[in-house]
Amino acid sequence: VSPWDIALCATGTAVAGENALVLAVLFYTPSLRAPMFLLIGSLALADLLAGLGLVANFAVRYLLRPPSEAAELGAAGLLLAAFSASVCSLLAITVDRYLSLYNALTYHSERTLGFTCAMVLLMWLLCLGIGLLPLLGWNCLRDQSACSILRPVTKDNAAVLAVTFLLLFALMMQLYLQICKIAFRHAQQIAVQHQFIATAQATSTRKGLSTLSLILGTFALCWIPFAIYSLVADSSYPVVYTYSLALPATCNSLINPIIYAFRNPDIQKSLWLACCGCVPSTFSSRPRTSSDV
Repeated sequence: VSPWDIALCATGTAVAGENALVLAVLFYTPSLRAPMFLLIGSLALADLLAGLGLVANFAVRYLLRPPSEAAELGAAGLLLAAFSASVCSLLAITVDRYLSLYNALTYHSERTLGFTCAMVLLMWLLCLGIGLLPLLGWNCLRDQSACSILRPVTKDNAAVLAVTFLLLFALMMQLYLQICKIAFRHAQQIAVQHQFIATAQATSTRKGLSTLSLILGTFALCWIPFAIYSLVADSSYPVVYTYSLALPATCNSLINPIIYAFRNPDIQKSLWLACCGCVPSTFSSRPRTSSDV
């Protein structure tokens, strides 16, 4: 058994457990029903399925005897759908944060829970369609020379996926740059109107910018090397390169709950209540402002 596969399986188990906790908190807390939390739930579900996909891929490779093409394609399709949904959920959260600042006055009336549910459903249908592609012939099992590093996906299809991912990342980066501009403008306007809270507002803005740096930096470090490698490499490249780049990419699903869920004050409060039945006196419930991006 390859130690790399063991590491991926262990990572998948941790990813599944961590994101299952996020989903449990969101499901059993009635107050967490806003569109923002629905998007966080979509991300957690996608990462949960990604973790289960890593475990299933390990089971198909080492535990299923004799090997089954349908099982291999099914596990590959689950990973493809889950990671596609994870990236799309991250993009949806980015768009939601942008709209909450750009249309601050009408955001809560326009972004209803029903509208967000419909958008999330359409996104998941698209990602599930992507996940079915290996089973519908988008594979290289009949021609091993056409395989990419993402076996059983072909080199051409892997290139399409990599280019699409890079375009989505570029869109996310552009949206976050716009968020930074709007947040700075809002902070300046509030500071002019209320001089006495200028220091607090500046602190809030710096915190928001550090959050943006954390989001983009983590996402880029985890996924960009793997995406570029998928674009240029093929199945003849040493597998150690693939594993060493795939493992950080899967770890992004381990980091997402920390960035998007466990740092949220409302979710933190629900976790405290679920774990010990109380909320620490030092817990801050300061409402979010337009600079808390």
